[in-house]
Amino acid sequence: MTTEKRRAPAGAAVLRGEITSAIRAAVLQELADVGYGRLSIEAVARRAGVSKTAIYRRWRSKLDLVLDMVSAVAGRNLPLLDTGSLLGDVEILLHVMARALRHRLAAQIIPDLLAEAARNPQIGEKLQAALDDYQQAVSRILITRAVERGELSPHTDRRVAVDLIVGPVYWRMAIARAPLKTAEVPRMAAAIVAALRVASVEPVRDEVEV
Repeated sequence: MTTEKRRAPAGAAVLRGEITSAIRAAVLQELADVGYGRLSIEAVARRAGVSKTAIYRRWRSKLDLVLDMVSAVAGRNLPLLDTGSLLGDVEILLHVMARALRHRLAAQIIPDLLAEAARNPQIGEKLQAALDDYQQAVSRILITRAVERGELSPHTDRRVAVDLIVGPVYWRMAIARAPLKTAEVPRMAAAIVAALRVASVEPVRDEVEV
């Protein structure tokens, strides 16, 4: 019995993963260096060491390239370790967020994309979807654990809870652009958990105007 060797597809069907990864890395670097407005396919190709054709085989335009990059980053698994307590879980998450926001690329790219989102509805929608995915992951894992342990009420307003968790560190580092020292994280986590316990009540229903 003979077996035939399967031939790899030729031409445009071959999209090597290492080239795609190199292009995405180049996009992040270019966004950090020049911003979305001045980013060009030529510069991305030059930094990635590929041809422009290699990029256009994967993405139709600069916008598609950046939107795909945002989706890829947003789709990464969120590391939410189970420490056995809400306080420990929140503290770990704050450390992860602070480390990510402290990175030079994040510090430059996030404000630029937020500004671009105000001018470009497609980027705005993609960023909003990424934010919603992140909030749902925090709620599904971290808040659910706390409810199961009896640390928070089952009636906890999860959107408010997630805002209380991620809001302080994001405001400090991404909006106010002020540093967050490692020694401050436990104190911030304790304050957030205290606020969560106060807010752990049945969600307020909208009042009907009369």
